[in-house]
Parts: sequence; structure tokens; C-alpha cells
Amino acid sequence: MKNVKILGVKVTSADMHEIHTAISRFVAVNGQNFILSGNIHGINLAVKYAWLRDFYNRADLIRVDGAGVVIGARFLGDRIKSRNTWADWGWHLAEYLSEKGHSVFLLGGPEGVAEKAAERLKEHAGGIKIAGIHHGYFEKSGRENSTVIDIINQNNPDILIVGMGMPLQEKWILENHRAITANVFITAGAAFEYLAGTLQRCPKWVGDRGLEWLYRLLQNPRRMAGRYILGNTLFFINVLMERSRLRKF
Repeated sequence: MKNVKILGVKVTSADMHEIHTAISRFVAVNGQNFILSGNIHGINLAVKYAWLRDFYNRADLIRVDGAGVVIGARFLGDRIKSRNTWADWGWHLAEYLSEKGHSVFLLGGPEGVAEKAAERLKEHAGGIKIAGIHHGYFEKSGRENSTVIDIINQNNPDILIVGMGMPLQEKWILENHRAITANVFITAGAAFEYLAGTLQRCPKWVGDRGLEWLYRLLQNPRRMAGRYILGNTLFFINVLMERSRLRKF
């Protein structure tokens, strides 16, 4: 797998098979490994926040899940093998985890969503080991946070998937991973809602053309305008400026 930098933020050029192989390797080692999501929103936040940029750059694998990141890398002279969005990848991941016997804990989303996602994953891949489930609407410090960590550790998962949205999920992992026994941490954003079927996926032809962001924007323009209209514009302006600097150099 090859890592490339976009605006000083690492992303990993890896196909689905390579990601799955890496997960099994991470589960096998006696330590903790981090797989973060690489999309325009995440890179913009990492450019803004030094702590998040540092986390991206020292994480073990940054899964590319946004078409804009693939385009941005190309502008800067690099190529990304493929992007793996949670709405597609989640089902393949469930099959792989079922085959390998790796256990997983789902943490995040509104109440009931992770449970529904787990039910659908089990229907899709009957052998998947769901070690536990907990919603993401809890106090992220103090007694309630400690209780959630105790629940995770009591279930002793190989993999903890955290879906709280950016940058909350990354901040929570950074602040709490040392107290958690899982070997692998994977960020998921709104993945549980897609997997549960509570958030509608764009038509395949829209996603294949890299326009899933536009579909989400049209679904919820008030919430997504800043992220997609302003965020995407800022990202590509910065990429073009970086490209110009590289050419001068």
C-alpha cells in the first residue's frame, strides 16, 4: 500500500483486499491500530486542526471514501487505486469479518440505529461476530463515558467501529483508546445509518460518477451546504495552490 499526501494530510492508496488484509494483520498484533476515513471534509478539518492532522499522519491506514480525494490526488500527480465508501464497503467488510472470525463492536449513531445495522449485517453475513453495540449519544467524559468503555472492554472486541461524525469520533478515539482493549479502531461517520437503512443511499449511477456529495446536499441543503459547497470549493482551491507551488519547486 502506498501513502500519499494531500495538503499535508496522509491518505492510503489501497483496494478493498489490501484493507481487509491489513485489518487481519492489525488484529493479530499485540497493539492498537487506527483506520481513519479519508474524504474532503476530513482533510479540510485536518488542515484546520493540527491535532487531527497529526492523527491522520500517524494513523496506520487512511481509507479513501471520497471521489474528491481521488481527483485531488490526481491533480497533485498521485493516483489512488480505489475509493471504498462505507455504504458499499460495509457489506463486504461484514463478509470478510465473518470469514475470518474477527469480532466487532459498533459504537455510534442515534439510539436503535447501531442495533438495526447489526441486524442487517447479520442477515447479510450470518457468521459475523457482533461483540456489542452502543449508541453515540452519551457524555464523552466522566462517569457515563467510563461506563461505555467498560461495556466495550467486557465484550472484548477485536475491532471497534466508531461512528460519531468528524471530528468528534477522532477526538474520542484519541482521548480514550488507551483505556480500551480493542486492537483495531475504525472511524465510520454516518455508516451505521446507511447500513441500517435509515439514511438513503444515492442511486448507483450517481455514486459511480463521484456525485454522492451532491445527492446528500440535495437531501439536506441546510445541514450540508457548508460542508459540500464551501468545503469542496476550499479544498480544490487549496489543491490547485499546492499544485502551483509544486510546479514552481
